[in-house]
Amino acid sequence: MYVFKAGVVGAGAMGAEIAQAITWSGLPVILKDVDQAFLDKGMARIKAIYQRRVNSGRMSQADADGKVALVTPTLSYEAFKDVDLVIEAVPEKLDLKKRVFADLDAALPSMSIIASNTSALSITAMAEATRRPAKVVGLHFFYPAAVMKLVEVIACKYTDEDTMDTAVEFVEGLRKLPVRVKECPGFLVNRILMAAMNQAILFAEETNLPKAEIDAVLKEKTGLPMGPFTLSDSLGLDIALDVAQTLEVLGPRFAPPQSLVDLVKQGKLGAKTGEGFYTYTR
Repeated sequence: MYVFKAGVVGAGAMGAEIAQAITWSGLPVILKDVDQAFLDKGMARIKAIYQRRVNSGRMSQADADGKVALVTPTLSYEAFKDVDLVIEAVPEKLDLKKRVFADLDAALPSMSIIASNTSALSITAMAEATRRPAKVVGLHFFYPAAVMKLVEVIACKYTDEDTMDTAVEFVEGLRKLPVRVKECPGFLVNRILMAAMNQAILFAEETNLPKAEIDAVLKEKTGLPMGPFTLSDSLGLDIALDVAQTLEVLGPRFAPPQSLVDLVKQGKLGAKTGEGFYTYTR
């Protein structure tokens, strides 16, 4: 199956950047959210990514405007009637994702694929909210999706081979690197990432060393684009906590550290709220 038109549900940081990555490949994309303000923010994020490329001389303004024009923002599912593949990128709450999958199942053509960008939740449970479980797959992009190449392609209990092949080809068409993964808690990357992030947070709690110092050392020694505290703030501490709680079934090393729990309780969710492990000017 070839994907001629894609969709993204959820216009937050991840959803907007996934939509931008799709337009970079030349495909039109429908971007949906439940709130016009969220849609406006998502579109502004996409425009800002392209504007940075214009400002750096890597593309013309006309080309950037053409890419942005490939995005159709919407508040309804009516625009999805001719979409071949949709990526759900709403908050990491299984009940919410299952409702979105049921809505997409009703709105999409029968052969269209429904994918989830979840970082840890059950793709099988989402598939069971539809009448097309064989056409459900995980497509887990990594933040920032505009530049990160890796995408986990996760087969659930029901995913058929044609759906997997289409999903892999779709990711390759975005000039990204697909990795086929079997469904399990945290899939591949987050089983490693969350354990490492938890250890960094626990280390800071135990030593009282400055988080910026820990970030700097780990960034230098590992070659990662950012340290664990910067990454956590960028992802959103509420999302980090949700993933950690999901992965607790794998053992105590995945249990969320107390400082992470406390920050989320205080509403300090990272860059998006202006304060998390670090403080941000807004």
